[in-house]
Amino acid sequence: MIETSERDGVAVLTLNHGPVNALDLEVLSALPHVLADVAGARAVVLTGSGRAFSAGVDLKRIVDGGREYVAAFLPALSVAALSLFEHPKPVVAAVNGHALAGGCVLAAACDVRLMAGGTIGLTELAAGVPFPTVPLEIMRHAVGAALDTMVLGAGRFTAEQAVPLGLVHEVVAPDQLLDVALRRAELLCAAPAEVYALSKRQLRRGAVERIAVHREADDAAVLEIWSSDQTRQILNGYLASLRRR
Repeated sequence: MIETSERDGVAVLTLNHGPVNALDLEVLSALPHVLADVAGARAVVLTGSGRAFSAGVDLKRIVDGGREYVAAFLPALSVAALSLFEHPKPVVAAVNGHALAGGCVLAAACDVRLMAGGTIGLTELAAGVPFPTVPLEIMRHAVGAALDTMVLGAGRFTAEQAVPLGLVHEVVAPDQLLDVALRRAELLCAAPAEVYALSKRQLRRGAVERIAVHREADDAAVLEIWSSDQTRQILNGYLASLRRR
């Protein structure tokens, strides 16, 4: 589900989970373990296989799995996103294609975001589901004032449109994406590892503190909505509309 390779001490993690690298319980549960396995690497580059970085949550699994699956899935999503967000080494997202909903959150959790094609955005409200606290605060850290537009508008942006939002730092040609990502990771490694890790913790402190304050209450409400019969009907309709496109 997540392939690992190494380039000059930099770990390259490639999402390889179906045609669009949809996020389900299994791949999200695997990500923190993979990051722990490469803890000795100088930096991490996260990318996707095929035509997508990640098209987001596997909504069919949400519909089919019911409350029991959702109750396991939502915490796994938060833990996976936090494992990227709080990883002490430099983390670069090489967004090779669509990065939507949860896929957008994983990209935003990285320190630097390069994008070569596709669209990126938060489509949760279009699908009829709210955000858990961790993904929302990661996005707030990444895009600041643009968060309202991204969440409430539920839009998709090209790489060029995402740059002014702060969501993408650089647009890169597809055939150069991995090489540029590795070079950016190398530049970030110029700082001593302990200095980089402390600076990263300081920069993320506000988001981590907000998560600690709001996560318990907000995520309980999120679980109720995600696992309700009404949401299941809305998601079925949303999935049907995607098939008609």
